[in-house]
Amino acid sequence: MTVSDFFPYLKPGKRAHLVGIGGVSMSPLAEVFKLRGLTVQGSDITDSEVVQGLRSDGISVFIGHRPENVAGADFVVRTAAVHDDNPEIRAAREAGIPVFERTQAWGAIMKDYACGVCVAGTHGKTTTTSMLTHILMEAGKDPTVMIGGTLPLIGSGYRVGRGDTILLESCEYYDSFLNFSPTVAVILNVDNDHLDYFGTLENIKKSFRAFAELTPEKEGWVISCADDRNTEDTLAGIARQRLRYGFAPDADMRPMNLTEGRISEFDAVFRGETWAHISLRIGGRHNILNALAACAAAKALGLDPKAVEKGLGAFRGAGRRAEFKGKCGEADVYDDYAHHPSEFRALMDAVSKMGYQRIVVAFQPHTYSRLKNLFEDFVQVLSIPDKLYLADVYAAREKDVFGVSSADLAARIPGAVYCRSFGELCDALRAELRAGDMLLTVGAGDIYKVGEMLLDRQA
Repeated sequence: MTVSDFFPYLKPGKRAHLVGIGGVSMSPLAEVFKLRGLTVQGSDITDSEVVQGLRSDGISVFIGHRPENVAGADFVVRTAAVHDDNPEIRAAREAGIPVFERTQAWGAIMKDYACGVCVAGTHGKTTTTSMLTHILMEAGKDPTVMIGGTLPLIGSGYRVGRGDTILLESCEYYDSFLNFSPTVAVILNVDNDHLDYFGTLENIKKSFRAFAELTPEKEGWVISCADDRNTEDTLAGIARQRLRYGFAPDADMRPMNLTEGRISEFDAVFRGETWAHISLRIGGRHNILNALAACAAAKALGLDPKAVEKGLGAFRGAGRRAEFKGKCGEADVYDDYAHHPSEFRALMDAVSKMGYQRIVVAFQPHTYSRLKNLFEDFVQVLSIPDKLYLADVYAAREKDVFGVSSADLAARIPGAVYCRSFGELCDALRAELRAGDMLLTVGAGDIYKVGEMLLDRQA
């Protein structure tokens, strides 16, 4: 099935069944379908606030995946996490019901928006998409938005607007973003990741090049980071309108008169002219680049720079991005989603400027394949914190067949402590933490629960 195959089903009266309907990109899809007059139902493994919210909107949700759930559906949509052996997928195929991937559905929906903004890149997608959400809301565009994290401004990871703009965080894994139809394609960076699928950096570059070429030749825009060599290589000679941002002297959108700290201030200068003055209340040079990407995209969209100033000025970060969680004794507890060595290094750069006496990190590697492929890089960056604790690998979609573990990582990093369970990790952290410390729970799995367990024990 392809995006074009989906168009006949995107009509009022059609019945959609969404497998994994409570997911971060599936729940907004359900809302969009309902808004367009489709009958919507779905299933999920567990009940949740998201599921309850969908039910309150009149959407039927089954808990558990069973063959009979798909009866009467005109089509089925699934996430990448739902495999062919899922009982609902098997039942749909046996009954001749078409099965689509969620990105194919989003790709078809995008066709109906005059402006489609897709934010891609190995790192920084959620933060930059969140920044652009603030800007578009401030500009009165009433956008439809899908973010891979929670944004306090909209109270979730998505909103369904009635404007002519759709904004999507766009992941490269399995070439998912190649189903989209961006009029503005933002590429933040291109780095070694998801090598279990791509195999090589060259294949990753080819995928990002194909993504950029989805934009219309004359009316579309490609926004890219002039500081990132891999991105520059990826886009060399591309026949598209481009805006390049960054610290590089030849970038179109650059930061000038920069002061860094807990609040970063700079002039966003577009081709030699001051375009906007930015006050950014999240730290780190990587977030200055994310803000410049948002500025460049806003410029391409023709937005008022005042809306950019106000939108970015009100931004306080997305969920799980250096998010303050509370206190454990005299130590401050934060949580972050970083799961790649480059992301971890950028995180350490940001928090090092926050004035804490020590940075204590509890890190959970995400997938065995990533740990194996980037092991030496992880050894290097995980040596940066003052104290490192390691949880077991979060397997996600994988099995433990790669011959690598968190214990192996701990053995290579002086002073690192490996803990076999979250309970053991919590006990170790309680004994470790003291006044003046920042505790960072870091990883894309469920390591955030450790911080919450520590806070719960303080209650």
